[in-house]
Amino acid sequence: MRPRVKQTSAMLLGLMLGSWSVCAWPQAEQQQATNSAEQQAKTNDAEVMWRNAAKAHPMDPIPLANLGLLEARKGHYPQAIALYRKAMALQPSLPGLRLNMGLAYFKNSQFKEAIQMFAPLLKGEAAGSQEAQRLTFLMGMSHYGLGEYKAAAADLKEAADNDPQNLPLLLTLAHSCLLSEQYPCVVDTYHRMVLLDAKSAEADMLVGEALDEMKDLPGATKEFRAAVEANPKEPNVHFGLGYLLWKQVQYPEAAKEFQAELENTPHYTQATLYLADCYIRMDRMDEAKPLLLEVVKENPGLYMGRVDMGIVYAAMGDNEEAVREFKAATRLEPDEVNAHMRLGRLYRSMGQTAEAEKEFDIAKGLNEATNEGLSHVLKNGAEKRAGDGAGAKHP
Repeated sequence: MRPRVKQTSAMLLGLMLGSWSVCAWPQAEQQQATNSAEQQAKTNDAEVMWRNAAKAHPMDPIPLANLGLLEARKGHYPQAIALYRKAMALQPSLPGLRLNMGLAYFKNSQFKEAIQMFAPLLKGEAAGSQEAQRLTFLMGMSHYGLGEYKAAAADLKEAADNDPQNLPLLLTLAHSCLLSEQYPCVVDTYHRMVLLDAKSAEADMLVGEALDEMKDLPGATKEFRAAVEANPKEPNVHFGLGYLLWKQVQYPEAAKEFQAELENTPHYTQATLYLADCYIRMDRMDEAKPLLLEVVKENPGLYMGRVDMGIVYAAMGDNEEAVREFKAATRLEPDEVNAHMRLGRLYRSMGQTAEAEKEFDIAKGLNEATNEGLSHVLKNGAEKRAGDGAGAKHP
């Protein structure tokens, strides 16, 4: 569920970070006046004072650092970073400067640069100190933002051990473990989350995905049922349960879940595609066809959509269109055996023996594709809407 990266980072940042500041410019009257202005939320006055100080003392990094802090508090992170850089060029060791610069990079989604700021600070802190804990959290979230989930999981586990009551932090740890394929870690983290929030749909979904990857299909289905009960409006919850039921050949019930997902999120490509596939499995071709026409029109690069469209056309006796769809599927996924086998059977039914034998020969050289795991399906399209060209493969 990768697209949540930025949202989760922002949420955790607000929960975990306190206010950060650099030291004030060492002139007592100026310092007192500026602190007073800031305390009274007179940011504009404080900015004027620091700009005047910067002009009067161009070699002093502290006015620049404080101007950077004011820009950061306004959410102007590129401007803050530029000011911090000028201050750092004058005095790299200015207390608080590297941390504030790292925070500005982090909030501006420049996670690589943030790590470059935080890593030396963390090395200089005593293990277990409050500052070390904060920096470990920031390092973990920066790795998470970069998609470096294994490194993120290591840092976030340490952060969660230091802050065991922080549910958002545990959720992000579970995401990191799932995305780095550390499935036992997801299960362990889930048990910690349940103690804090027994009705967490997101937690149930995460452990359900992990159990599916661990080949525990009944356990995964149980967790997704719990997630639906906890929050039937949670994004992907009905799709996830429907997909697990689909894998277990429970097509009528799976179809109901895909329909429920579409009620929550209309025009959800993957839910529409799998609902149509359920209709095909239940021999309800007339209901599958309009859904597939919609999917293929908006997403012509979906292998499963082209195969299913071919199945529907063949069942309705429109062999020419069926051949066109199966051929399109083989071009999209040349190494998938299903489309070649179906195209071969169709050619044979049409009396085109040579063409049929060619497709069968190709199919013989290919291994039967296995079902994709739920995490793979979600990652490659279930959280995306119409217009996404990625998709799951038909078994």
